[in-house]
Parts: sequence; structure tokens; C-alpha cells
Amino acid sequence: MIRLSRHRTGTGPRWAAEGRWLNGLDLTDLLSLRRDQIAARVSEALGDVVSGEPLLAPVNGDHEIWASGVTYLRSRDARRHESSVADVYERVYDADRPELFFKSPGFRVRGPGEAIRVRRDASWTVPEPELVLVINAHGEIVGYSAGNDVSSRDIEGENPLYLPQAKLYDGSCALGPWVALCAPDKLQKLAIELSIERGGAEIFRGQTSVAQMKRSLEELTGYLFRELSFPHGVFLMTGTGIVPPDHFGLKTGDQVTVRVGTQTLVSPVG
Repeated sequence: MIRLSRHRTGTGPRWAAEGRWLNGLDLTDLLSLRRDQIAARVSEALGDVVSGEPLLAPVNGDHEIWASGVTYLRSRDARRHESSVADVYERVYDADRPELFFKSPGFRVRGPGEAIRVRRDASWTVPEPELVLVINAHGEIVGYSAGNDVSSRDIEGENPLYLPQAKLYDGSCALGPWVALCAPDKLQKLAIELSIERGGAEIFRGQTSVAQMKRSLEELTGYLFRELSFPHGVFLMTGTGIVPPDHFGLKTGDQVTVRVGTQTLVSPVG
């Protein structure tokens, strides 16, 4: 596994690998390569040791973040309960074609320690901890990150056509702390955890595993690339299997921690 991180510097964002600067190279360049070419290219570009520059979201502004829905049984049940047209989610869960939707452009993604948000016109917003696939321009899964697909459940539940408003707004997508480059078979059983603190006390904790997904990672990737090309590579959130209780909603001042595999993403709610 190779950890790629993006940092804030005095001359702009810069990428590093395993704590060393990448000279003349960033993630967009790497995702133009085939999977078996990436490690050697990273090794060639390694430079000086990173000296404490703060982390940014591990995406470039030209990357796209897409998302999958209803990929876990728990997610199907929660969506069915919240919606006035519940059979829509039952059909998606059982259908051959998965639910895929655009989540965020790279420039709008929040990184480690940056605030996520509750929509001002929403009354029921929840975090959704997810494995995020990192996919190259050739449709090959090359690694992963941890992600939070913040969602306004009341808006989506009112009408499925409101999905973009429930899912895509400032502060609704967080990724990080890094991109872990690894083979796809290393992702099949990753643990996923969510914890939420309010006033310094933990008020919710849940866990699941990628192994609990109904759909395979390769299936989701294949559908995303059927009629779309991604010359800069793409990030794909793979759905959530952890849903807080129906009475729970995020509030300003909460702290959300998402753990996926070896990655921990902490986000205050602003």
C-alpha cells in the first residue's frame, strides 16, 4: 500500500507519497496510467521529506466524485422508511442496474478537520460513512479513501427527484485523510465505522464491513464507466451500511468520525 496525501503549502497544493514530496507529479497524472504502472512512477518522483504542511482533501479540483446508493440492506430499509414512495428503493436494491449519482466536484470536497454542514432548509441530516474507490482513467480500481456522504434525509424522502438537493450542496462531501493505493482484493473486507460526538460525549456508534455489500466493487465501477469517460480518473462512494436512528439528526458543533480500513476522517459540523 502507498499512501498519497495532498498538502497546503505557501505556493499552493502539493502531493506527497509516504511523507515525501512528489516532484512534478500529482494524482491526476497517476490516474492517467494503468494500475501496474503507478507504483514505479511514484517511486521515480519521490523527493524531500514533508515537513508538517497541513493536509487537504486528497482530490484535485478537476476530479469528480460520484456515489452509489442502496448497496447495503440497512440502507435499503432506511430509505424505504423515510420515503413516501418506498417501493422505489426496494426496486433499486433488487434491480440489475445500481443507483449512481453525481456527488461533488473536487473543488467542493472538504478534507480532514474541515467542516461539513447541514442544509439550512433541511430538518433531518445524517452522515453516511463510505468506502470511496479511487479509479483510474482506464476504469481500474487503484485504491481507496474514507468518505462521508452527508445527506438530508427529509428532502430526499419527500420526493426521489429531490436527490441532488439532498446530496449535493456546500459541505456535503468529505474525503480523506489520504488515498491508499492498493489492489482491489485488499478492499473486499474492510471495516467501516462511524462515531458521532456532541458536547464531548459520544451519542452514536455503528459499524459494518464492505463484505456486507450486495453489489461488488467491480460491478459498480463497470456501470459508472458504461457511458462515461473520466480522463482525470474518478472517485466513487460505494454506499453506506450504517444509518443512525430515525430520531437522530446532525447539529452544528457535532463531531463526526469515519473510519474505513486504516483511514480515519474527522469532521466538525459547522
